[in-house]
Amino acid sequence: MTLPQEASAASASEPTPAFVAPAAPRDLICAPDTIFDAAGLPDRLAEAVEGKEGTGRRARATTILAEALSNGRDAIEKAFEASPRAARPLVHSYAWLTDCIIRSAYWTASTLLSDTPAKRASQRMSLVAVGGYGRGEMAPHSDVDLLFLCEDSVTPEVEHIVEEMLYILWDLRLKVGHATRTIRDCLKLGREDFTIRTSLLEMRHLEGDAALTETLADRLWNELFKGSSKDYIEAKLAERAERHRKQGGQRYMLEPNIKEGKGGLRDLQSLFWIAKYVNRVQSIEELVGLGVFTPEEYWAFEQAESFLWACRAHLHLLTDRPVDQLTFDVQVPVAERLGYTDHSGRRAVEHFMQDYFRHATQVGELTRIFLTALETAHVKRAPKLAKLFRRRKKVREGFEMENGRLAIVDEEAFLSDKLNILRLFDEALRTDTLIHPNAMRLVSANLNLIDADMRRNPEAARIFLRLMLDHGNPERALRRMNELGVLAAFVPEFEPIVAMMQFNFYHAYTVDEHTIQCIRVLAQIEHRELIEELPVASRILEKGVNRRVLYLAVFLHDIGKGRVEDHSILGARIARPVCQRLGLDEEEVSTVEWLVRSHLVMSDMAQKRDISDPRTVRDFAKAVKTRKRLDLLTVLTVCDIRGVGPDVWNNWKAQLLRSLHRQTADALENGLEEINRDNIAEEAHAALRDSLQDWTPEEIEAEIERHYPPYWQGLQNETHQIFARLLKGIPNDEIRIDLTQDPGRDATRACFALADHPGIFSRLAGALALVGANVVDARTYTTKDGYATAIFWIQDGDGAPYEADRLPRLRATIHKSLKGEIITGQALSKRDKQKRREREFRFPTSIHFDNEGSDIYTIIEVDTRDRPGLLYDLTRTLANANIYIASAVIATYGAQVVDTFYVKDMFGLKIHSESKRSALEKKLIQAIERGAERARTE
Repeated sequence: MTLPQEASAASASEPTPAFVAPAAPRDLICAPDTIFDAAGLPDRLAEAVEGKEGTGRRARATTILAEALSNGRDAIEKAFEASPRAARPLVHSYAWLTDCIIRSAYWTASTLLSDTPAKRASQRMSLVAVGGYGRGEMAPHSDVDLLFLCEDSVTPEVEHIVEEMLYILWDLRLKVGHATRTIRDCLKLGREDFTIRTSLLEMRHLEGDAALTETLADRLWNELFKGSSKDYIEAKLAERAERHRKQGGQRYMLEPNIKEGKGGLRDLQSLFWIAKYVNRVQSIEELVGLGVFTPEEYWAFEQAESFLWACRAHLHLLTDRPVDQLTFDVQVPVAERLGYTDHSGRRAVEHFMQDYFRHATQVGELTRIFLTALETAHVKRAPKLAKLFRRRKKVREGFEMENGRLAIVDEEAFLSDKLNILRLFDEALRTDTLIHPNAMRLVSANLNLIDADMRRNPEAARIFLRLMLDHGNPERALRRMNELGVLAAFVPEFEPIVAMMQFNFYHAYTVDEHTIQCIRVLAQIEHRELIEELPVASRILEKGVNRRVLYLAVFLHDIGKGRVEDHSILGARIARPVCQRLGLDEEEVSTVEWLVRSHLVMSDMAQKRDISDPRTVRDFAKAVKTRKRLDLLTVLTVCDIRGVGPDVWNNWKAQLLRSLHRQTADALENGLEEINRDNIAEEAHAALRDSLQDWTPEEIEAEIERHYPPYWQGLQNETHQIFARLLKGIPNDEIRIDLTQDPGRDATRACFALADHPGIFSRLAGALALVGANVVDARTYTTKDGYATAIFWIQDGDGAPYEADRLPRLRATIHKSLKGEIITGQALSKRDKQKRREREFRFPTSIHFDNEGSDIYTIIEVDTRDRPGLLYDLTRTLANANIYIASAVIATYGAQVVDTFYVKDMFGLKIHSESKRSALEKKLIQAIERGAERARTE
């Protein structure tokens, strides 16, 4: 880079030093003079401040620089729109534009606005770029990190120049990180703080006394960096681990941080910092010559870095601020800017994020390779193994231990038998040892050995199944095999779901990571680690099941995702040949195939249907047919739900699944005819008589007589007691409410007793929506003497029961709404707004009518996008159409919701008329669309 001429004293005897723009890099995104035109700029700046005093001089100069900065940014952004993946030219262009502005500001401050001779000032100071700016890479809203360097002391003249310059930069709205230090200060602080040491590692001279900058560089390398590589590496790795922990500790978080997250830019930058510190390289490419990376690995580094920089730049430009997290609301426009399109049954954003996660995985591989090279060179301290003094199993022939990791003795001999690739992972699990990165590197470079012959090899199948079944920690092997590409090579059907993102915030992981998480949960259940949380699944596995059927069903349950066809049906078709290759007999293959095809059935029955309705249990029992299949499907369903994300499983889902499993098991063992309303009602009557000890027999019988049979079937004894007390002596004009926490369902139970009238369910739903309650289940019944008994299970905005101290306010607001003191529709319209991060989710609305799923009701299932006032809009529409709602079951999946209503028409009959169903469907869709439009309106 060409340096400007030394500034000279602004005196009559010495001419004003000329401003020289920095030399432009060769890879700018567009012509240098379109980014920064230095022609005539010094004259304009000098004219702006000439003969003027006070802050106005600086302001006029700043106006000129602001125009140059704005023009440069516009030119870069326009060129980036035309070449949206030209990340390296982009980051170099922003850095060069910043250089031009910084040096112009320095020239203005030191030459035009300083009363001190510039030549003497420049000899006492230099201006240095540090941090990412020092590296010459900047995103649109990156910070500008500057060091004002002095030799021995910070003089008043230097302070004046720094002050004038900083005011200019702040007025330009640049985010400036700055420090004014002597060389001694830099060395002292660098010893104490590794972050400062890293910023100095990347320093680059900008202006002033170049010799001073060079002196600092020499002293840093000779007095600070030299001999301290191990300390520096350990500090950066500890910093990296803490950063990953703060970002969720997962490479496959669906809203990743491009800069700080696992597999992000900071990981690549950390590699460069360590490489520079240890080997004094100026670029990662030099590591190829040093034998650290192969040319292919360097190419992968370049590809990952360019991709991540492009993502970050588009994110900054879209949001017009320094945002680094790829939240759902920006993923769609970033994908669009990068040129992704919808195809193959998947949205553009899903293709984009799949590429993102594959690059993030590659970053992890490069990190392992690099750290191994450091260990080999004894620059990095060997890992401290917690199990160092525990007796290890002796490794098998062909393997050895190196630095506590499983390594390969002879690479040529290892590759002569392709099954050794699988044996490596099996041996690592058997000996409870981490695999040496060199061994992983060898495997990933020879994936071509995993061919069709190997996939059909019975011994290969045995090794693969042993990985999952015999060592107790299949998750570790499967994840490492997946990251190295072995899993997709050995089971090619798995490849399409590798790093596949599902664009919703219900799923916390990519499809492949979700699958591995499910395997982890299954292993935990087997190890009896989740007995309290999952008693039913734990008992099933303790009793004994076909383990290879179950593990393969869990492994293959989402194998069909990402295609146009229903993934359960396609997955079942894919599962059959995979299981046959792995040596399962026909009965086992059929069972796995059925489990994959049916893996959503139990979850749907439990969460979308009223499981207190005997018909639901009978239909589910007919679907599973045998107790063996019921047990296998129950465990698969539990693993599937728990593997979705850390906060998805709760007591509500657990209670539903346990109840469905218990009732279905009874039906399969004792006969479907045992499930009938009369038996349930008689048991409920007896329980109520036992529990109301303070009531007279006449009062109890009167209470039993006032309810129709469905009431006794749908509620538990505790709730029957609550309603009995609410209804006792109730006047026609009174509304009685009972709000109680129901820990067993992770919800608050809200019971209402009031005079019945049309639309009561809708009014109650609206009142609950007003207080911000999420309804997860609801039922309403009418007594023979004209009262409504309605029960809702509700949660707060965090998906938890309401705290006890919030219940009085909740009760008061509900009362006001039900009494008409608050107009529900108007009040909801102000609250029913769509969250910004959810706006890009697409959930096409579908409405399904089912007259077979219940003996006495028509079931209406509404599948659409969730929002706060949705249930109120739907129930109001049904009420206006003279439809009576007996119960509602609400299943929420992130931003998607399935509301299921058990209804009758005004005559108490099912809705059989096709024309009535069609008209009702149109009204429901119109209500959904009107509400969605209202929610989108700011």
